[in-house]
Amino acid sequence: MKAELVLMGKRVDMAPRASRRALVIFIYAGLAALMAALWFADRWHASGYYMIFASLFVNWLFLGGYAAGGLIKPFSGKGPRRVPQPPSPLALGLRLYNPLPEDRDYRNDERELRQRDRAHYLAYQALALCLVAVWMLTSLQRNVPRLLSFVPVSADQLLYALVLIAVVTSLTLPQAILLWTEPDMEESE
Repeated sequence: MKAELVLMGKRVDMAPRASRRALVIFIYAGLAALMAALWFADRWHASGYYMIFASLFVNWLFLGGYAAGGLIKPFSGKGPRRVPQPPSPLALGLRLYNPLPEDRDYRNDERELRQRDRAHYLAYQALALCLVAVWMLTSLQRNVPRLLSFVPVSADQLLYALVLIAVVTSLTLPQAILLWTEPDMEESE
């Protein structure tokens, strides 16, 4: 795990657990606010896809794990592609260019592999609960549709919301668990 995050050329210290927990809270609050804003924009008819893209962007910029970049090493253990050309002027202008990492920057050791596996185990327990909620909603709608008549939105919209939450959670929760549970890191030189 990286001890610092570089945003627009500014270094943010992520060694303290409190900083990483604040980042996790900020990420999920931002995703929840975006989901609510997209609901009011068009009831997720066309904008639901933006939640998936936002989750992928959050992975790339902050979390890592499934994407190259962020605080967590790639789960796959594969390094970035070696590109022989210099970075684009846009990347340099936004100060997003980083030199190619060394093997230790993206290869997971045994301890990190155990942490990754534990985080996925915990994340999939949460996803199983979300799938149970999806199953219960579809079962109620199918067997006793009048029970859901008091809800101001249709059962299809509720189902879509639960599935959207499950997809966003599946893309971000393992990394968030790692950031949340990792103790304070030692100062790097």
